Amino acid sequence: MDVAHCNLDGNADAVEFCPHDAHHHVLAASTYTLQEGDQPTRNGSISLFNVDAEESKLELFYRVDTAGIFYIKWSPVGGNVGPLLAQADADGHVKVYSLECSLDEPEAKGSFLREISGEKISPSMCLCLDWNPSATSITAGLSDGSVSIISLAESHLEVLQEWKAHDFELWATSFDTHQPFLVYTGSDDCKLSCWDIRDSPTKLAFQNSKLHTMGVCCITKSPSDPNILLTGSYDEYLRVWDVRSISKPVNETSICLGGGVWRIKHHPSVPGIVLAACMHNGFAVVKIEGEKAEVTETYTKHGSLAYGADWQRGGVPPESKRKNSLVATCSFYDQLLRIWMPESDIPA
Repeated sequence: MDVAHCNLDGNADAVEFCPHDAHHHVLAASTYTLQEGDQPTRNGSISLFNVDAEESKLELFYRVDTAGIFYIKWSPVGGNVGPLLAQADADGHVKVYSLECSLDEPEAKGSFLREISGEKISPSMCLCLDWNPSATSITAGLSDGSVSIISLAESHLEVLQEWKAHDFELWATSFDTHQPFLVYTGSDDCKLSCWDIRDSPTKLAFQNSKLHTMGVCCITKSPSDPNILLTGSYDEYLRVWDVRSISKPVNETSICLGGGVWRIKHHPSVPGIVLAACMHNGFAVVKIEGEKAEVTETYTKHGSLAYGADWQRGGVPPESKRKNSLVATCSFYDQLLRIWMPESDIPA
């Protein structure tokens, strides 16, 4: 069910609903636009929207121009900070913004982003990032195949560790939410790696270079099962891994989604339900149950590369007319942001 849509000011590549209480209505969307020429430039922006499904409202209330952005991520709930929004950009920076509220305006319209810290991590492009569960550090992946561990303390970013993790662009890096001393990385070299950052130099805990037949685009740990890890790849497969047996996906559980699996987002409250951005094949809602993975719904109302996807946090109140979850998705070349609700039944 379509709720609302709008066009952004550039090529849309990431959307993130704020997970923090009192800010579930806030949606961040980012862009990356390459201006070709003798001296090409990569420009971007972050836009904040007030989303109200009851009134089919998608209201822009703040925008900031930046370098071209590859990735944005809100700080996790429970980290004793926040809400903070981190960006990874084409200038090699990681920047962190605080979501602030103006006292002069109503809450929905009075929020804005204040940059609290920014650090040039590398002369290479910064392609991806993830927060650790306590929001005290960030892992960032770079276009030269390196990965950085960056601390955030008293509004100051500092690179603690950096090492060459892969041979090509590093598109995915993620903390293990249950064991945050482990960091996962994935790259165009088709390798999935896990690193133990307690050691210096950082130690390779395990690596699989056999299963992905093309580059690894995204990695996410199951929030409900400490043994389950999901990966998405240009080879069009979403794979389910048991980290106790990383030589192959547990019982070979994998599902072809018909397009490169660029982003995977777990449902915030229903275990086993994920939303996938499938590049050339729109978006898919996938149900993962034990050894079985199946597509329960597809969404194909975007006209170009399906890149950004996220679920809105917060339960649906009993008095609400909404009976289902709310989703934001975006696509690249048509610069389109859409808000919709899956039609398939997702139990509350």
